[in-house]
Amino acid sequence: MEFNVADLVEAACDRVPEREILICGDSRVLFKDLDLRANRLANYLRSIGVEPGQHIGVYAQNCVEWVEGMLAAYKIRAVPINVNYRYVEDELHYIFDNADIVALVFHREYADRAANIKDRLPNLKTYIAFGEGNEDACAKLGAVDYEESLAQSSPDRNFGARSSDDTYVLYTGGTTGMPKGVIWTHKDVIFALGGGIDPYTGVPAEKPEDFQDKIKADGEGMLKQLPMAPLMHGAAQWNVLSQLFVGNPVFLVPGGFEAHKCWEIVQHEGINAIMITGDATARPLMDALKEKKYEIPSLAVLVSSAAIFSPSVKLEFLEYKEGLILMDATGSSEQGMTGKLMVTKEGLLQEIEEKKQGKVEKSRGVKIAPGPDVAVLDENWMPLPPGSEVIGKLARSGNIPSGYYKDPVKSAETFVSDANGKRWSVAGDLACMDADGTIVMLGRGSTSINSGGEKIYPEEVEGALKSHPAIFDALVVGVPDERWGQRVTAVVQCREGKSVCLADIDNHCRTHVAGYKVPRELHLVDEVKRAPSGKPDYRWAKEVALDGSSKVS
Repeated sequence: MEFNVADLVEAACDRVPEREILICGDSRVLFKDLDLRANRLANYLRSIGVEPGQHIGVYAQNCVEWVEGMLAAYKIRAVPINVNYRYVEDELHYIFDNADIVALVFHREYADRAANIKDRLPNLKTYIAFGEGNEDACAKLGAVDYEESLAQSSPDRNFGARSSDDTYVLYTGGTTGMPKGVIWTHKDVIFALGGGIDPYTGVPAEKPEDFQDKIKADGEGMLKQLPMAPLMHGAAQWNVLSQLFVGNPVFLVPGGFEAHKCWEIVQHEGINAIMITGDATARPLMDALKEKKYEIPSLAVLVSSAAIFSPSVKLEFLEYKEGLILMDATGSSEQGMTGKLMVTKEGLLQEIEEKKQGKVEKSRGVKIAPGPDVAVLDENWMPLPPGSEVIGKLARSGNIPSGYYKDPVKSAETFVSDANGKRWSVAGDLACMDADGTIVMLGRGSTSINSGGEKIYPEEVEGALKSHPAIFDALVVGVPDERWGQRVTAVVQCREGKSVCLADIDNHCRTHVAGYKVPRELHLVDEVKRAPSGKPDYRWAKEVALDGSSKVS
């Protein structure tokens, strides 16, 4: 047995095979059945020639098949690739091509998009479809039926030995350009995101069997967890996998996020812990609580990560549910978990009052207690001491990725070594270390926009804008938004004699980029300012956006 995703899941399954382990909508799956179905899919993939190390795309919203597809890939030492179901055709082509995907497990509702780019992807030869509809598009793809592929394949585990060094890849947002695939070994990502280092005690597992020791064989005291993010995001993937490792049942929200649906699951299933992505999910969840007054006595823990979670909304949760443990957690696909901090009602009230009185800098962000191997580095990549008041870059060493898939330049920028030869992952977050050893997050030093937990790259949206016949130049920035953390805003210079309105660019951009990347605000200027080299002046663009005088509807 190794520190390998498939090994750990299979070992947990063998310990509690009859446990109801995965619940998504009307689907309620026993651990042994999840394992058997993943075995069948793995054997089918192997039968059609998928080899260890090759990449298999998983393209769907939350469902049992998403988890089965992921596990099936790991079982044969292949690599599942998370595909954003919001992508339009050009974005899909990019990720399918960049990731070298050879097989795609997907929901039939997305067959049209896949069919329209099929001829541009000669190496993607196998399409495995589940769900209903889009039969013509599936026929064009030559897609095989998911259930039929399982039915014709063996349920046996005859896969041979695996390794802790098997590859895990997560496609994620960077600071510029299109998404990048972050490459980890299984052991490193398990220790960074999968509970290999206990998040509460900081004690690392000495051997893979240590995970089995955490399994509640009699079911007494099991944690019931509900991640509200989609499985295409790393946070949700690892929320699911870390619970499978220790035999805890996992609940998924089928389809897209809907606040009342989430609370119904919490209330009906007796959920103990939920994971959200800041205000984008927190505000609608709180609105739904106020509207319907759900009974949620089982809920004990709420963890927020990946996006801004406002103090005022945190306070509402703590006032609604007495005794709720509320935690801010930070991390990234390039670093794993970097820190967490428990939030108290008393601390929030003090913070809110100090901000009103101007005693706290508005720029100061989330405060965290750093995890193992986490530091703030100076310009020479050396750790800064507590209380130095120097703004540096948040970094993590130890179990970190090897780099980005097919991107050596970006890999060299993100994964650096200090003067002592110690290797660090520096994802771009600016931070400083307080005298008490806590770290204050000050935001990204890059231009990426974080809207509701989704990272959006200005250059990509700018490309879509500048393809509009009336637009000469454009810059895209994020401005503060009460619900989403940041709102995508376009600063546009039109061609002479031309003009555009917000509806124009909305309609145009939706044909080039996913809906969540489309600008929600438009500012028209006589000239977009750039440096002599042609580089964009994002600071100027943000000032224009915040001034508001150039805003049009």
